[in-house]
Amino acid sequence: MSKMSNKASDLSPLKAHLGYWLRAVSNQVSHAFARKLEARGVSVAEWVMMRELYETDGLAPSHLAMELGMTKGAITKLADRLIEKSLITRHIRTDDRRAQTLALTPTGRKLVPALAALADENDAAFFGHLSAAEQTRLRAMLQAIVQHHGFKNIPVD
Repeated sequence: MSKMSNKASDLSPLKAHLGYWLRAVSNQVSHAFARKLEARGVSVAEWVMMRELYETDGLAPSHLAMELGMTKGAITKLADRLIEKSLITRHIRTDDRRAQTLALTPTGRKLVPALAALADENDAAFFGHLSAAEQTRLRAMLQAIVQHHGFKNIPVD
């Protein structure tokens, strides 16, 4: 029976891992933003859907699912919550009852810029101490990781 080594020197230190630092930053940034959104009655996932709808007159749930990397069921649940809050509407085509379009209500359209300002403020609070060049490099590095691995899902939690 061989003995397993339990020496700490055999292990890489926890803080030597890039994932450790990425998670430490991500958790703080994400949780701060989620609290700001929750104070306005919106979740991060709801904000992401509303922001996607903001540039359009309406989108099919299947298009949103593809763009956001979510299932159609998740999109339906989000849409139901946003409809209940009077922030989006669901239009069903009369010629094809299966075809739907989701769109922001006037209230939802008015709320998106205020929520976008919260996102900007959150970024400034966490990354404002970095120079513009450092922020550009960090963004490029993170985008390169996403592209290399083919990540498709938009972070919503």
